[in-house]
Amino acid sequence: MEAVVKLRPGLRLDDLEPTRQAMDGAVRDCLVAGYKPLIDKLHLPDPGDRHILAGAILGRADVIVTFNEADFPPEKIKPYGLHTRHPDHFILDVIDIDPEACVERIRWDLGHYRNPPLQLADYVGALRAAGLTKTADRVSGLETLLT
Repeated sequence: MEAVVKLRPGLRLDDLEPTRQAMDGAVRDCLVAGYKPLIDKLHLPDPGDRHILAGAILGRADVIVTFNEADFPPEKIKPYGLHTRHPDHFILDVIDIDPEACVERIRWDLGHYRNPPLQLADYVGALRAAGLTKTADRVSGLETLLT
């Protein structure tokens, strides 16, 4: 959350607290504790990313989903059984695993915007603007199932 605040000068950490709480509550057992002592033992191109690797190791993750795959070189993370995956590819993997559940979730996401309603084209545009171009293409192709 601190990184988001640094990127958005008008934003305060307190402003993000409701979002943090929603994220924490959305996935059972999503928080990793006890990773801090491991941080200083890890080496990455950007030392500011070591907490991510430490959390992934202690959380027994298989993958680090990141737009910045170069920040986690394979030779630094493979010893821990980890690899990286770009968010666009990760989301496509999730859609491929359970397309019906994803369609239902996207339908829910579109439906909870009521004033004003969110149109599929705007939703797809937001995905594209976020760097999720392949996901945007896939979701756009699901239009008949979503409307």
